[in-house]
Amino acid sequence: MKSDSMAKKRKGLPVLLHATGWIILFILPQFLISGGLFNDGRTTRVVLFNTLVFLILFYTNYFWLVPRLAQKKKWFAFLVLAASLIVVLGYASGKYYENLFAPPREVMERIREANQRTQGDNRMPRRGGGMALYNFFITSFLVSGFAVGIRYAESAVRKEEEIKELEREKLNSELALLKNQVSPHFFFNTLNNIYSLIEINGKDAQEAVLSLSKMMRYMLYESEQGNTRLSNEIEFMKGYIDLMKLRLSDRVKLTVSFPEDYADQDVPPLLFIPFIENAFKHGVSAVGNSFIDIALGVEDGMITFIAANSIGGRASDGPQVASGIGLDNVRKRLALLYPGRHDLRIDRQESVYTVKLTVRS
Repeated sequence: MKSDSMAKKRKGLPVLLHATGWIILFILPQFLISGGLFNDGRTTRVVLFNTLVFLILFYTNYFWLVPRLAQKKKWFAFLVLAASLIVVLGYASGKYYENLFAPPREVMERIREANQRTQGDNRMPRRGGGMALYNFFITSFLVSGFAVGIRYAESAVRKEEEIKELEREKLNSELALLKNQVSPHFFFNTLNNIYSLIEINGKDAQEAVLSLSKMMRYMLYESEQGNTRLSNEIEFMKGYIDLMKLRLSDRVKLTVSFPEDYADQDVPPLLFIPFIENAFKHGVSAVGNSFIDIALGVEDGMITFIAANSIGGRASDGPQVASGIGLDNVRKRLALLYPGRHDLRIDRQESVYTVKLTVRS
């Protein structure tokens, strides 16, 4: 219902703008200019007649001639029909002005008789209205030009809006594709962890499956709304970290810090999970001590996320760089969702790998 009312308001706005434009730019100036010339009601008749004629001229060009001919590059047909319309309206206006400004018939008869006596000319004197007709043609070309200009300007604005809408649709499609890439990637890694856990502790594996089902519900339903609340995303990250903790040995030191009191805000779902996945995947050493530090802070609408981990001793841990599906996905999503409003820094030292992401809402 709200969208329908907004649509009606948008449709009514151009009508209001057109009506206001005609009153301010056309009708009022005519009354102001010609108001003191005639005191017998002719001013009102002139203004009303001119308004009617130029309304016909303007909207014939605006609704028909320009969109059907000019904007389709049929310039010859447009010019012929536009000129013909001006001539027809000019002829009708000329007749009207002649009758409106002509002296009374008895005065015309006296002038004719005087001309006959002095010059032998028996013709009726020419009626006035020539200046008015001249002004009509000048104004007609201006009104036609306005119709063409406004129509082209509106078409340009409409085309720009269509381009922006296509860009928004493309952006949404890209974001949906990127988000859909995260879900199976995350699910695949988590199942691998649960599979490993089954051999170690069957009871913990059962709890892990239950936790995974809750997380998948969030991924399938909550995160499909486009954005989610930061509080929901933090709870999701806590659940994932608790799930990953089940397979950690005592040789892994895990430090997690999430804010307790903060201003909640909308965030893209699963934005930070690839970094946490990466830390658990590469930060656990099979032969020595290792650590994983995860922290998130919120201050003045700015979110700062940090994930640091030791670099494991396995050969597969060597190329821990932002080139996997998850991390590459995050880079693309950040570019689309936070253009100019994010800072992603990845630092690899000899034994420590650190990711710091800052985004501003």
